[in-house]
Amino acid sequence: MKAHHLQRSSRGVHDATKGVMTMRRVFKALVLTAAVAVVYTPVQARAEGYVSPWAGVNFGNDQNEGDFTYGVNAGYMGAGIIGFEFGLGVAPDFFGEVVDNSVIDVMGNIIVGIPIGGTSGAGFRPYVTGGLGLIRTNIDVPLIEATNDFGYNLGAGVMGYFTDHLGLRADVRYLRTIDSDDLDFGNGFPDFDRGAFDFWRASIGLVIR
Repeated sequence: MKAHHLQRSSRGVHDATKGVMTMRRVFKALVLTAAVAVVYTPVQARAEGYVSPWAGVNFGNDQNEGDFTYGVNAGYMGAGIIGFEFGLGVAPDFFGEVVDNSVIDVMGNIIVGIPIGGTSGAGFRPYVTGGLGLIRTNIDVPLIEATNDFGYNLGAGVMGYFTDHLGLRADVRYLRTIDSDDLDFGNGFPDFDRGAFDFWRASIGLVIR
């Protein structure tokens, strides 16, 4: 028995279609935001890399009894506008403290932001982000296996810089598993059902560029 299968319920065609349409809308929003960023960002914007250790809270899941979570993001912004990001999140005791358990997510994201004030010195950058990766759930109980499921995350936030190299970052994300048993590439494109395990995360951390 898988850890999050305890809360899995039957889902119909309508739910699967809703999941696909949601991902399509998010993809279109990312493309539109990128286009706006390219048009309105000053030409002197430069590429940059960054690392952001963070801490936060999880919410929006009935089985979530351990709110604390932490992790790190590292990314690269081409011309300070469009880039990619690798993220690691760890939620110890997600299901409470009765037994050892955890939820770990590893994600690769596209990030699109508008650097207001430029890409050097003080300034801030609102952004949207989304991507795919792995969500691992583990409960140390006999007969309950750890799971490694495909997942996705969608979020938005802001980076604010005090100097050329140091600032703060606030971020809110939605994470959800993808039901890998229902993946279908029959038309050349993946068609999936949203999995039953999901949660929200709000975090704040340093950002070093």
